[in-house]
Amino acid sequence: QVQLVESGGGSVQAGGSLRLSCAISGYTYISYSAGWFCKSPGKEREWVALSGRDGTAYYSDSAKGRFTISKDNAKTTLNLQMNSLKPEDTAMYYCAADPSTVALLKGRANYWGQGTQVTVSS
Repeated sequence: QVQLVESGGGSVQAGGSLRLSCAISGYTYISYSAGWFCKSPGKEREWVALSGRDGTAYYSDSAKGRFTISKDNAKTTLNLQMNSLKPEDTAMYYCAADPSTVALLKGRANYWGQGTQVTVSS
């Protein structure tokens, strides 16, 4: 059974940094796409950064230049380095994985973690 477990959330002041990690287990595919999504109260869930099956990174406009997504060499951990954080980055962050990058981009991943809260104060 595929499991995704996020860690690394917390509270930080604006301009600070956080590193989120997602431990992925039980995946039977040789390679997969995985990414990070965020959801704040009153807003739709939206994608933040994705790592395709070939390792290509995709970033939302708000994440570009500030966040970096990476997979470890064993491809069992997905990381999101978040720098220059802003109060508007405050949200629950979810890790997701799917064999299809397109499905992931559309927010239709098969597998999701429980989420980790990120709070950025001004």
